[in-house]
Amino acid sequence: MPVVLDSPAAVRRAAMDLLARREHGRVELSRKLRARGAPDELVESALDRLAEEGLLSESRYLESFVRMRANAGYGPLRIREELGQRGLDRHDIERALQESGFDWNEQLRAVWQRKFGGLLPADQKERARQGRFLSYRGYALDAIGRLLRHG
Repeated sequence: MPVVLDSPAAVRRAAMDLLARREHGRVELSRKLRARGAPDELVESALDRLAEEGLLSESRYLESFVRMRANAGYGPLRIREELGQRGLDRHDIERALQESGFDWNEQLRAVWQRKFGGLLPADQKERARQGRFLSYRGYALDAIGRLLRHG
């Protein structure tokens, strides 16, 4: 039987359940609660209260998301795009990427080593294949070019 989100307590409980699983951004959490049938006014007041209490934090969400995706081998371009699609502020995204402490060139090299064993491309076809993979992962084309030229 689905839970009815028709009271402030029910909306708060649903939001807390989602936050207990992982960090969420305000826009993402709002979208999920509305999809479960919570009215707009209850969602906004619940999210305001959670933010005031420090239980809902955009900065924690950004930090967590950047760390999770970078550890999975994704680069800053891909992470930036994914966070933008989740409705986060561009300035906050840039700050989170800069403050993450990741050396994106080192990350690129590690992903390349894992996927291609550190073997420089023997021909143009292989160079294009490796470049496409790394580009899809979200690394800058100039960094990929340097890596594939010099290893």
